[in-house]
Amino acid sequence: MEAGIRTFPSGRSHTLRGYIYIATATFLWSVSATLGRAAFTGRLLPGGKALAPIDPLILSQSRVTISFLILLPVLLWWRGPKRLRLPPADILRTVLLGVLGTASANYLYYLGIQRTNVATAIILQYTAPVWVLLYTFVRGVRKPTFERVAAVALAVMGITLVTGVFGAGGLRLDAIGVAAALLSAFAFAFYAIFGHGIFVRCDRWVVLLYMIGSASLFWALVNPPWKLAASQYSKEQGIFLVVFSLVSALAPFSFYAAGLEYLEPTRAIVVSCLEPVFAIVLAAIALGEILRPLQTAGIVLVLTAIVVVQISGRGAREPVTIVEPIE
Repeated sequence: MEAGIRTFPSGRSHTLRGYIYIATATFLWSVSATLGRAAFTGRLLPGGKALAPIDPLILSQSRVTISFLILLPVLLWWRGPKRLRLPPADILRTVLLGVLGTASANYLYYLGIQRTNVATAIILQYTAPVWVLLYTFVRGVRKPTFERVAAVALAVMGITLVTGVFGAGGLRLDAIGVAAALLSAFAFAFYAIFGHGIFVRCDRWVVLLYMIGSASLFWALVNPPWKLAASQYSKEQGIFLVVFSLVSALAPFSFYAAGLEYLEPTRAIVVSCLEPVFAIVLAAIALGEILRPLQTAGIVLVLTAIVVVQISGRGAREPVTIVEPIE
């Protein structure tokens, strides 16, 4: 079956709401990026305690598994079992979204950070807007207007400057790390495109439940629970994993899913480029790190990209589209 295109009402209030949801999710992901670095490096926690390093696979597995174990009883109480059903075709789609989008993007991103560095992984992952733009063009969903192309280019250039790639650290090229980060970008783009149609058509809370549930099942097959239990993580690490799951998965996924109901994929993923911007600003405010001129210029470019991609839709009266995958 060829790609089907459906429409749903759009307007300024809906668009603004979508931007707020995506920006909130992005802010939470920027906070979790700092927590993730602490998990890899074993940096000191408040009170002088040290957090032993946590493997990227365990971090990826625990964040979705704990989120699923929290969300399932909440939705059973709130919605009831009968309202937690999806059509068979949509169940398959949410499984693909959970495994190829959520689980893959997260693990490959963390692997990219571990094998290269944060700057390299972020720059490669945030080429995702380019792949989304190319996809919508090839599929004939939206024309690559000058404004959209400019917005994507500005976003990628802004991320490059924000991450300090021209500073002392620079890029760190490792074949496995680079490949992992680039595949993470493809998975992130897939999540934005594929998730847009599902979240518009179905109850986002039910989709979210199936999505993180399928990701949890996938990781359980890769790394069975008894192996996870045999890792014997400390109490501090257990608390960290619970907090990390809420900040990096359950809360931001909920906001991002809500945002995808109101924004088409290109806009949503360009706004997501705020993540490293938030991370740099948070580090400057909370840790007193110096914000260099090139990083400031990068922040300006990312913000400009968001404004440009918003302007690109004002002149046209076309409704927001839902992209259905080819079956």
